[in-house]
Amino acid sequence: MNLIDCAAKRKKADLVIKGGFVVNVFTGKCERGDVAICEGKIAGIGFGYEAETTICAENQFVLPGLIDGHIHVESTMLSPEEFTKLAVRHGTTGIVADPHELTNVCGIAGAEYIAKAFSLIKCGDVNPIDVYLQLPSCVPATPFETSGAVLTGEDTAREIRRELFHGLGEMMNYPGVVGGDADTLRKLTAAQSEHKVIDGHAPGLTGDSLNAYIASGIATDHECMTRAEAEEKVARGLYCHLRHGSSAHNLEKNLQAVTDANFRRFLLCTDDRNASDLLTKGYLDDALKTAVSCGMDPVRAVTLATLNAAECYRLCGKGAVAPGYDADLVIVKDLQEFEVLTVLKRGVTVYAEGKERFDVSVRYLPDTVKNTVRVAAVTADSFRLAVRSEKLHAMEMLPHNLVTKDVIVSVRSENGDVALSDDLLKLAVVERHFATGNIGLGIVKGFGFRGGALGISVAHDSHNLIVLGDSNEAMAKAVRALERIGGGMVLIGNDKERVLPLDITGLMSSLPAEEVARRSGELSARAKEMGVRDGYEPFMSLAFLSLAVIPELKLTDRGLFDVRTFSFMNIED
Repeated sequence: MNLIDCAAKRKKADLVIKGGFVVNVFTGKCERGDVAICEGKIAGIGFGYEAETTICAENQFVLPGLIDGHIHVESTMLSPEEFTKLAVRHGTTGIVADPHELTNVCGIAGAEYIAKAFSLIKCGDVNPIDVYLQLPSCVPATPFETSGAVLTGEDTAREIRRELFHGLGEMMNYPGVVGGDADTLRKLTAAQSEHKVIDGHAPGLTGDSLNAYIASGIATDHECMTRAEAEEKVARGLYCHLRHGSSAHNLEKNLQAVTDANFRRFLLCTDDRNASDLLTKGYLDDALKTAVSCGMDPVRAVTLATLNAAECYRLCGKGAVAPGYDADLVIVKDLQEFEVLTVLKRGVTVYAEGKERFDVSVRYLPDTVKNTVRVAAVTADSFRLAVRSEKLHAMEMLPHNLVTKDVIVSVRSENGDVALSDDLLKLAVVERHFATGNIGLGIVKGFGFRGGALGISVAHDSHNLIVLGDSNEAMAKAVRALERIGGGMVLIGNDKERVLPLDITGLMSSLPAEEVARRSGELSARAKEMGVRDGYEPFMSLAFLSLAVIPELKLTDRGLFDVRTFSFMNIED
C-alpha cells in the first residue's frame, strides 16, 4: 500500500508541507514537523520525508480543514458556486448543510439541486468542499403557515434512505417531539433506523421536556440562549453548536459554558451567514478569531471547528492532522487572526496566493429553482389593520437576537386603520407559493425605520413574502416589486425603488458574490439611513420575524402566532 510505504519513508510522498507548526487537536499543542501526503491522505508528521512537490510553511500553522457544523447555504443568498469560492478562501473544507429553505419552497427538488450544484464544482478530480446534506425535518416548520411543499413522516422514511442525505435536519417542532406527535416521531425513528445523525433546535427547553427531546435520538442543538442552557444541554449529552452567524451570535455568551471537562461537546457553526459578512469579515476563521479574542485557547478553538464537528457527525477521516486522515488542510499565518494562506483538499491545493484554483463561472440552474413567486393581487387596502381596541400585542425586536418579546402597545385608529407612532411599524407576511391571497398582519416595535417599506422573499421558514413599513401603499409596492423580480430584496423609499433579485427560488442569487454583497450592503445601508437601529441587520433580521419556532411572537401568512403556546392569538389585548 503506497500510503504505508510513504509513511515508512520507503517511498516518496506526493507532497510535503515543510517547516510549519502542526496544530494537534489530540494533544492540545502545536508541534513543529513536516506533513507528508500520499494519494490524498496524510502519511505522517515528522522530518525527512521526500517528495516531488513541497509547500513551504516556515513558521506558519497547519490546521485541519474547518468544518461548519450547521449552515443553511441559502441564507448566504449566494449560489453554491459563489459560496464555495468564499468558504474555501476562508479555510472551510466541509459543511453540514440543511437545505431547509430550498426544500420549503420547492420540495426535495431543492435539496437535489444544491447537492448536484456542489458536486459539479471541481478542482482537478476533487470537490473543493465536502457537503454533508441533512434531510429537512420540518417542511413546513409548523402546520401554522403555508409552505411550498410538505414532507410527511412517510416522505421522510423514504428519503432518509438515500445516500443523498447524511442525516436528519434540525427538528424545530420540539412541542411535537415532547408531546409524542405520531408523524414527528416517525421522522425521528426513520433516521435512527438508518443510523443517521439527527440535528436539534430547542430554544429554552429545559428539565423533563429537554430529557424527552433528547430521548428521541436528537444529537445537537444550536439555539442555546444562556450559559446555563448550554451547560444543561451538554450535561444531558447533546453536542452544542456555538453560533457565529450574521443575525444570531451566541458564540461569545455560550463560550462561558465551555470547560476543560466538557469542551469536546461543543462545535462551531454559522447557521445563517450573509454574503457581505463572508466577504468582509470571513467565515469560520472569523469565528476562531472571535473565540480566541474572548480568551479561548487557540488550539482548543480549532478543535471545536474540526475534530469535534467530525466526531459529532461521524465524518470518518476528517478533523485532524494525523496519519490516515484525509489531507484536508489549512495553512494560516498565526493563531490569533487566522489569516488563511493556503487550503488543500485531499492533498490538492484549492486556494493559494489569494486565489481559488477552481472555476465557478458556470452556474447549474435547473427549471425547478426558477420562477417560484406566485402572489395574489394586492393594493394598499390589503394592509389595512382595523381594530377596536386601543391596546394591541406587538412584536418587540431585540438587538442581535432572533427572539422577540410580546409587548402591549397603545394605538389609535384613523379611517379604519391603525395609526402608527414613531416606534411602531406594520408587518405583513404575504403567501407566495400558490397565490392564495393569505396575508398576516402585525405590529413591530423597536426596529426603527420610517418613510417607506422593506420587503424580502426570504422569510423563515416557509419563505412567503415579508414586508415591513409605515405606509400601506409602500408595502403594496414592495410586494408587487418582489413578484416582478421573481423574489429578492426590495426597499421602497420616498426617492426610488431599490431591488436585488434572488432568482434561485427567491432565496439565492446567481450573481457573483461581490455584486450580491455590494448590492445587499447598499440596500441595508439605505435602510439604516431610514432609521433602522443599531443591533439589527435590516433584511436578515426581518427574515426571521415569521419563524414560528422561536419565542415569543412571530407572524405567518395565517396570522399572529404565540410560540409559547404554539397557537394563534388575537392581536387585540
